[in-house]
Amino acid sequence: MSQPITIALDAMGGDRAPDAVIAGADAVRRCHPGACFVIVGDRERIAPLLARFPDLAAVSELRHSDTVVSPEQRPSMALRRGRGTSMRLAIDAVAAGDAAGVVSAGNTGALMAMAKTVLKTLPGVHRPAIASIFPTRRGRTVMLDLGANVECTADNLVQFAVLGEVFARGVLGIARPRVGLLNVGIETTKGSDVVRNAARLLQSGGLPIEFHGFVEGDDIPRGTVDVVVTDGFTGNIALKTAEGTARLFADLLREALSRSLLARLGYLLARPALLGLRDRLDPRRYNGGLFLGLNGIAVKSHGSADELGFATAIAFAVEMARYGFNDNVVADLARWHAQQKTPTKVAAG
Repeated sequence: MSQPITIALDAMGGDRAPDAVIAGADAVRRCHPGACFVIVGDRERIAPLLARFPDLAAVSELRHSDTVVSPEQRPSMALRRGRGTSMRLAIDAVAAGDAAGVVSAGNTGALMAMAKTVLKTLPGVHRPAIASIFPTRRGRTVMLDLGANVECTADNLVQFAVLGEVFARGVLGIARPRVGLLNVGIETTKGSDVVRNAARLLQSGGLPIEFHGFVEGDDIPRGTVDVVVTDGFTGNIALKTAEGTARLFADLLREALSRSLLARLGYLLARPALLGLRDRLDPRRYNGGLFLGLNGIAVKSHGSADELGFATAIAFAVEMARYGFNDNVVADLARWHAQQKTPTKVAAG
């Protein structure tokens, strides 16, 4: 029997809440023995759903909140006026030690602002980063930052490399993850001073990281490296471009396969292969923006996620907690700071 791991769920965040949240939690319970939940939201809406999943109810605590952070609410406003919301109470459960992590499909900016304010950052981490998983020709690649930090220093990029490497090693199960810095070329003379200085720091040793060097945009889908590190400005553009390209490909393929009788017959012959491709690229299987570097686990599910998508996001939180993600990050960064003869930053509060 696995050790119990409790995850706090903002049951009211997202387009399909609370139904998808509860069904997703039950799916995770079946796949991850020992998973328990603090479910935060409107008791009148959630209690009847839990009654349909008695095994989930047995490992869950329901905490009532009748207010929700709206999708359009500014992060600053959510911080000031959102103390009683389902999102804030779920984060508070992590801060109080009642849960190892929080998962929400609510307002991304509000979740990051609240989580950073309440949980603080880990020792050695100056800024948290948003990470996500990309399907590649070789398997899966984690990329960060995807929008939390528009401008970064070389030290920030080194810290992101540690966060991504520990995640790939512990959660994705890659024994020796290769780490690359996203750049405009692979030559050592290319890129900004920040990127070149980060490469120099990563090459200097002191971290248990296999640093590949610079990678370009087309290296991401190739799976050239297991961890792609960049600033939030570049990473967010890369993410949105990849999402748009995937949608374009799907639309063009659908049009081509329905254009004529011959095309439709061809689809019937190719259907098994196309269904396999669809499953491999299904965004629900990669759902979850990972807020790495906080003193507690926080995962942002896509707002439109269904049961499978939300289950994927919860499973990431469970696996990070089970691996001891944050402890491993702190240990690696402490080793790095000792190597650099600089004191480790201790989070306040």
